[in-house]
Amino acid sequence: YVPPQIRKAQETLDDKKREELGRLKKMVNGLINRLSEPNLSSISGQMEELYMANSRKDMNDTLTDILMGACVTAVAMPTRLMMEHVLLVSILHHNVGIEVGAHFLEAVVKKFDELCKSDAEGKECENLLALIAHLYNFHVVHCLLIFDILKKLVSIFTEKEIELILFLLKNVGFSLRKDDALALKELITEAQRKASTAEKKFQDQTRVRFMLETMLALRNNDMRKIPGYDPEPVERLRKLQRALIHSSGSGKDTQLRVSLESLLSADQVGRWWIVGSSWSGAPMISDTKIQAQQKLHIGKVSSKIMELARKLRMNTDIRRSIFCVLMTSEDFMDAFEKLLK
Repeated sequence: YVPPQIRKAQETLDDKKREELGRLKKMVNGLINRLSEPNLSSISGQMEELYMANSRKDMNDTLTDILMGACVTAVAMPTRLMMEHVLLVSILHHNVGIEVGAHFLEAVVKKFDELCKSDAEGKECENLLALIAHLYNFHVVHCLLIFDILKKLVSIFTEKEIELILFLLKNVGFSLRKDDALALKELITEAQRKASTAEKKFQDQTRVRFMLETMLALRNNDMRKIPGYDPEPVERLRKLQRALIHSSGSGKDTQLRVSLESLLSADQVGRWWIVGSSWSGAPMISDTKIQAQQKLHIGKVSSKIMELARKLRMNTDIRRSIFCVLMTSEDFMDAFEKLLK
């Protein structure tokens, strides 16, 4: 048996498969291009049908590629367009299965981490952050991830990071306050401490001051102090989302409670948040531990017994040990004691 992950590496895409994927991509692309609030219902229905007719993996890969291509551009994307794209992912996440949202989220977070480390001039980082923020707004991901990203940005604390913190707080600040006010308070305290130590570093003090004012407005639940804050579009789309989700469990139980670190190291440690996610790679427990466990102390055993064990195909240490215990015990109590050891 070859696990799917290794199988993928081994197989070269034959012409038929390539043609099939090309056709699928064209169909998904056509649906995404027509996506808007009024026809979201019909498009999400057609996407669900495509999920039923095709392999989940192919669909997840295709959908993620197309959405990333549409939303992650060097110029800032319109908020409404972003929200509609993420709402589609959210509906599929609830109706088809959580691996849809999980696959998209992992791709977005990894790309965001990669771009944060590089000094890209465009607006790709803001666009990726907007995608993550709206995934949180539409209950695909838990606030834990948002707090992880904010903590990471506060720990770096350069001009670029301050812009991103402001952008994220403006989009999801009040939802964060509702979900975990204590974590938000700790974050604000940490940001104030960083701002006071890094005061000399910045030429433009006004952005830092503006960020701290925004944070204080959030803490005091004062919406008027945040310029351009308008919760109405998100609320309207949430209402639409509730109407389009079939299952009754459309609330917080399908949220992915996954941390930033888990997402970034998914290739090394597996994806525990997806049920049945295949794992191939370095074993999670080192071999030395397993070997140590398998060396069971059963005392000296005659070569005759070991030969008999070999003939009866006792081919692992544990099988040999049990066999030897059963064959050499004086009575059932002695066998019981040795087996426990």
